[in-house]
Amino acid sequence: MLVQELGSLDALEVVEMESPALIDGHVRIDILACGLNYVDSLMIEGKYQIKPPVPYRPGSEVVGRVTEVAADVTNVAVGDRVFVPIGIGGFSDQAVVHASRTIKIPSALSDGQGATFMQSYLTAWFAFHKRATVREGATMLVLGAGGGVGLAAVDLGVAMGLRVIAAASSEEKRQLAIDRGAFAAVDVLTEDVKARTRELCGGGVDMVYDPVGGDLAEPCLRALAPFGQYMVVGFVGGIPRLPANHVLLTNRTIVGVDWGAWVGRNQIENAGMLMEVLSFIEQGKLHPVEPVTYPMSKAVQAMQDLQNRKIAGKVALTPQFD
Repeated sequence: MLVQELGSLDALEVVEMESPALIDGHVRIDILACGLNYVDSLMIEGKYQIKPPVPYRPGSEVVGRVTEVAADVTNVAVGDRVFVPIGIGGFSDQAVVHASRTIKIPSALSDGQGATFMQSYLTAWFAFHKRATVREGATMLVLGAGGGVGLAAVDLGVAMGLRVIAAASSEEKRQLAIDRGAFAAVDVLTEDVKARTRELCGGGVDMVYDPVGGDLAEPCLRALAPFGQYMVVGFVGGIPRLPANHVLLTNRTIVGVDWGAWVGRNQIENAGMLMEVLSFIEQGKLHPVEPVTYPMSKAVQAMQDLQNRKIAGKVALTPQFD
């Protein structure tokens, strides 16, 4: 699937291309599933801080089956099922990638789970290990807790010993978070998030994980206890304006979490984080959700449904083209 010009999701079109030649150090894979993230639609619409040169093929994380290997490749073999942080080109039925980028994935992960865990879980891992100060037993409010990014934060937070409150807009989304260990949930459409969070914590919450922004941001900042930490992860609901006096007077900390930009300058360290996350998954400490799947020919509909918050959990594309 190709984007000729940034600006509209309608720019995404199905095209047929010659499969690239297999060169030294590379393998050919048949793509089984490709993760679809909110950022994909932002990039296609030209609204993301990173604007890829066009034409380009979206899709940054895939699971595939190795069908051909170059003569000098020894780390994978034909028939292996692998995860590849492909960067671009995942919205395809086939890809040629460097063998060093392939990672054999645990049998416990389905194709869809394997193709959709990376961005969400590494964002949370980066937030909790590189940006914020995490203390076992602390309380954390997660906004957008039924979406992919928020759900991963709930799962990892519980694994690290945090007491998690999940804030989401539907019963289905809140239940997904409860299933991953959140001890309470807040309905952001009908409840006062600040008041309910303070009630659940017996005061203020220690941490806020916010991939939503918008009108929810200020009341959630006010829900923080003194010396609390507010993690700014994304702006699905719009870029908020936060009152700096509420940061100063209670010694709160606002922490920016931009894993995507950090990766570009820290590839080796990020590869280590990826292996740590996979280890946690193999040990049963983390539980990636089974995604909702769409055929790649319905990618635009999938992105629109994601933008309109119709989907609980994650989304994967499978290589069917109508």
